[in-house]
This record gives sequence, C-alpha cells and structure tokens, in this order.
Amino acid sequence: MEILLERAESEIIVKKSRFISIALPCSSLEEIKSLVKQIRDEHPNATHVVHAAVIGPKGDLYSMSDDREPKNTAGRPALEVLKGSGVTNILVCIVRYFGGTLLGTGGLVKAYGDSTKEVLDVIKTEPLIAKVSFSMMISYDFYELIKRLLVQVKASNVEEEFTSGITIKGMIPLTEKEALSSKFVSITMGRCTITFS
Repeated sequence: MEILLERAESEIIVKKSRFISIALPCSSLEEIKSLVKQIRDEHPNATHVVHAAVIGPKGDLYSMSDDREPKNTAGRPALEVLKGSGVTNILVCIVRYFGGTLLGTGGLVKAYGDSTKEVLDVIKTEPLIAKVSFSMMISYDFYELIKRLLVQVKASNVEEEFTSGITIKGMIPLTEKEALSSKFVSITMGRCTITFS
C-alpha cells in the first residue's frame, strides 16, 4: 500500500459543470468530518461536496457521501476508484459547481469516477512502512554523532529539546530499530538512555 504525502488538486469540466477533485492525507475516520468542512469553507458556493476515503494500514476502512446527489452516483464511484488505487490514508473531496445541464445517473457516475482518476494521476505517495517512535536523552558531547546516526536510520518527525541535556524524539522505520539501538549504545558507551514505543 502507498500513502498520500500532501494535498493535490485537479479539475475536469463535464457539460459546463466543474468538478474539482482535492486529495488530502487523512489517517482516521474521525478526521474526515473536519477535512470535508474545511473544503466546504473553501468553496462556499459549490453545489455539492462529495467525498470518498480509504483509511488504515490495510486500506480496509471506508467512508463516502453523495452529498445530495442521487444515491450511489457520486461517493460510490469515487470510492471504487480509490479502492482500486492501492493508496490508503487518503480522502478525496469532489467539489461540483453545477453548470445548468443535468448529467443523468450514468453521467454522474462517470463524472465522479473520472474526477477521482484525474486527481490520482497527480498525487505524491510513498510506501506505507511500519514505524516506531523513539525518545532519547543524551549529553551535549554526543550530539553530532547522534545526529549523523539519525540520518542513517531515516529518522523523521524529529524534535529536539535542549536543557541540561538533550532530549530527541522522532520516528524511524521499524526495520531500523535494532540498528539504532545498538549504535546508540556504542556511541554513548551505555551512558545515555533510549526508549521505543
């Protein structure tokens, strides 16, 4: 599975109706409501804001809404495209500005499906990798060596706090846990602590 890295947008026009697809990173079903509201706030004059989402490490949690379009003509086709994409932790909102021509059931299904495909063509993703968080307390004399070590083990979301010692927190791929642990002990000669959660 892949996960979405950042927001992406695309637009298609079908019989004068504008369909703006916005893909957003989303890691839980609870987050969807506020993200959809954010898109509604960005497009206060939109006729519809339809959404579809695939969430979870296995990509097996789903959410969708037709937002007053006829049942299963909007959210369902968007969700089916998403489910087949191999991308998880993704929310796609499709903003429709009605152009005056009714598309009919088949036309809506095609427009919302195509709209989702369009945005999937422009998104940036990375492989979903199991990660573990770490926290370490070190003295100032080990700082440069530890910084280099964190680059080697592909640490991300790193936060540092400088007081009488240095606290460093972050995430690493689970596969790097043993390497970080053993090299940390070697560099600090067992005088500093590291914990994983």
